[in-house]
Amino acid sequence: MVKQTAWSWSIVMDGCSRKGARTQMKAILIDDERSALTYLERLLEADGRLTVMGKYTSAQAGLDHLAAERVDIVFIDIGMPEMNGLEAAEWIQQLDSHIHIVFVTAYSEYAIEAFELQALDYLLKPVHARRLNKTLDRIVATLADSRPSSSVVAAEQLPKVRCFQRLEILEDGQGAVGAKPFKWRTLKSQELFSFLLHHEGEWVSKEQLLDALWPEYHLDKAVVHLHTSIYQIRKALKERMQDTKLEYNLDRYRLNRNGWVTDVELFERGISEWAASGSGGTPRIESLLALYRGNYLEEHDYPWAYAKREKLRNMYLACASELAREELRSGRARQSVQRLLNLQQREPYSDDICGLLLTAYAQLGEYIAAQKHYESFVSLLEDELGIEPQQVTHQLYVQLKTQTLPA
Repeated sequence: MVKQTAWSWSIVMDGCSRKGARTQMKAILIDDERSALTYLERLLEADGRLTVMGKYTSAQAGLDHLAAERVDIVFIDIGMPEMNGLEAAEWIQQLDSHIHIVFVTAYSEYAIEAFELQALDYLLKPVHARRLNKTLDRIVATLADSRPSSSVVAAEQLPKVRCFQRLEILEDGQGAVGAKPFKWRTLKSQELFSFLLHHEGEWVSKEQLLDALWPEYHLDKAVVHLHTSIYQIRKALKERMQDTKLEYNLDRYRLNRNGWVTDVELFERGISEWAASGSGGTPRIESLLALYRGNYLEEHDYPWAYAKREKLRNMYLACASELAREELRSGRARQSVQRLLNLQQREPYSDDICGLLLTAYAQLGEYIAAQKHYESFVSLLEDELGIEPQQVTHQLYVQLKTQTLPA
């Protein structure tokens, strides 16, 4: 498909500026052409009724955003590689039927199919400001009744505290993307809060806290640091999390969270339910994987968190790899490749991921890509670890090369 890219900047301000009362809406933009994303964002900014929460050049990246944070509208190009806009719209509807879709396309023949997918509207490229304004008027009218219920559903699914990658406390009603970091008085008060949160509401003895957080200090000095950190946490909870109490009894402490959950708890619970149900429901598991922003408390590097970090990391890798295998089994090799490439960024030395990528490339008939990927993997292992790929990975490559790859 040849896509139109000649954008006329003279139309940006044509009819866009509206000074009256506005209904603030959230949207993401998906188009494999960065110039198209920038152009549409500027049109929307000029109108002012809509906040762009993210711009993505692949449908999968947009779906990852929606799995973590719901929006009101998705503007999506139809003609994209990997996963086109019509296919992505099916996934969006499964993730949340309240999300409205506006297709952007260079070809009007897509209009009928777009409306069969319950798109709110479609825009022809190059997008004109007056046409966009009509679309936004229609969106405002349509969301007037549907938006409140959608917000309630989304809010119930959000964690209060995030522990993947770093510790973050979310404001009430705040979305899962763009959290403002809470500034702790000291790093030790932050670590103590994390440690108590790590024990999931269980009572933790004073001795255990002192050994874990202040092992290098004399007992008297360590106790002073503990009491100081306890005071700082209680003060922070009073200001930021009034539904949470730091309780003390018989030389033991615990966090009483009054029912709220963390992203880690949502992830563990969801993965267990998904596995017990026979690993079905792709949109559900996509939303769980999106919670995994990074390794558990990775940026803080707490020694006591290492074991749980490895456990959660293995859960994530196993689940994401199984999802990639399912995509291969169902003939969605292109989606599998994209997922595996993203996964490889987290785990560059994984033989399992390398083998799956080789299989996916072969299924797509992209034998040169398979060969280049394997050679790059071999070089990475040799240069950075001084090792070779596992025998099973090498044998798979030899088998594929013998059958399909050029010499």
